[in-house]
Amino acid sequence: MKVVQMIPELNEGGVERGVVELNRELVLKGIESIVISAGGKEESQIESDGGKHIKFDVCSKNIFTVLPRVFALKKLLKDLAPDIVHVRSRVPAWLTYYANTTLGIKIISTVHGFNSISFYSKIMTRFDHTICVSNSIKEYIQLHYQPDDNKITVIPRGVDLSTFSPQNANADFIKRFSNKYDLYDRFVVSSVGRITQLKDYETFIKAISSVKKEKPSVKALIVGGVRSDKQEYLLSLKKLIKKLELEDNIIFTGSQKEIVQIYAISDVVVSCSKKPESFGRAVAEAIAMNTPVVATNHGGVKDIVNKNENGFLFEVGDSRELASSILKAQYLNFDGYNYIANNFSLKNMVEKTIKVYERVIK
Repeated sequence: MKVVQMIPELNEGGVERGVVELNRELVLKGIESIVISAGGKEESQIESDGGKHIKFDVCSKNIFTVLPRVFALKKLLKDLAPDIVHVRSRVPAWLTYYANTTLGIKIISTVHGFNSISFYSKIMTRFDHTICVSNSIKEYIQLHYQPDDNKITVIPRGVDLSTFSPQNANADFIKRFSNKYDLYDRFVVSSVGRITQLKDYETFIKAISSVKKEKPSVKALIVGGVRSDKQEYLLSLKKLIKKLELEDNIIFTGSQKEIVQIYAISDVVVSCSKKPESFGRAVAEAIAMNTPVVATNHGGVKDIVNKNENGFLFEVGDSRELASSILKAQYLNFDGYNYIANNFSLKNMVEKTIKVYERVIK
C-alpha cells in the first residue's frame, strides 16, 4: 500500500504531530508513506523515520495561484500513483479535489476541528471517507452537512504510550525543574498550551486564587510559548496575577519539550479552553501519566474524562467550579495508563486508520 498524507505545513501542533507519528508507524508496518506539505521544522523527521517528504505549496490561500497548483499537483499525484491520499486540512483538500477529477485516486479526509460552517469547509465531507477525531466533531459535521453516515468513522488521536508512560519520567529533569521553580512540597497545578485568549488563562488564574485559600502551597505552571502578537495578552495576565497577589504562586515556564515530566510533576492538569477542543490530546496525555485532569465541558475531552474517576468537567469561564474541581481532583487515584492504552493509544489510532484505508481501497 502507498499512502500520501497532505498537510499545509509541518511545524508545531497536534495535527502535525499526528501526521509525523502516523508516517513513522506506517513505515514500521511496511507501508510506503509520503507526506506532502509546504515544509516546516518536522519535515526532516518524516525522512529520518523512513518516509518521504515532498515540498509543495498546499498551504497558501491565494486564489490566483490555485489553477497552476492544481495542475502541478495532478501531475505529482499521477506520478506517485498512491492507493490513498489522506487530506488533513481544507486548502490541500480543495487542491486535491480538483487535481483528482480524472485520476480516480481514493481520498480520505480527517476533520480535526470545529471549522466555520461554510461551503469552503464542506469540502472535508466530500471524499470517499471522513475520519473525525471525536464524537463531538462527528455530531458537528452531521448537523451541518448531513454526510453519509456509512462514510464517517470516529478515530481519536492516539497518545504515544512509548513516550507518555509513568515509567518514562526523567528523575534528573524533575529534580532540576523542581529546584528551579520551588516545587518541592507544593500542590502543583499545570495548564499546558500556547499563550492565547482561546486557552482562557484568566479563568485559570482566578481559580488558582480561590485554590490558594484552601491550599496556600499551590504552585501553578502555565506551560507554553507566546507569539509576538500575543505579548499584550501575556502582559494582561501578569497584571491580573499581580492584582490577585499571586506572583509567588503562578509561573510562566515558556515552551517546554519535557512535557512528560511536567505531567509527572503535576498533581492536577487543567484545560481551560474557551473553544471546544476537537480531541484534547493534552488531557489524554496527562491521564496516561496517571495525573487527574479538569477540563471545560465541551468538545472532544468529554470522550476522555470520566467524572470522579480520572477528572472533572467544568463550565466555560466558571472559575469557582474550576477551583472546586481542582481541589477534588487531587484525591483521585486511577490507572490512567491502561485506560488510555485501551481507548486512546497511538496503536489503536494506527490500526483503525489502516482498516479505513483497506476498506476504502476495496
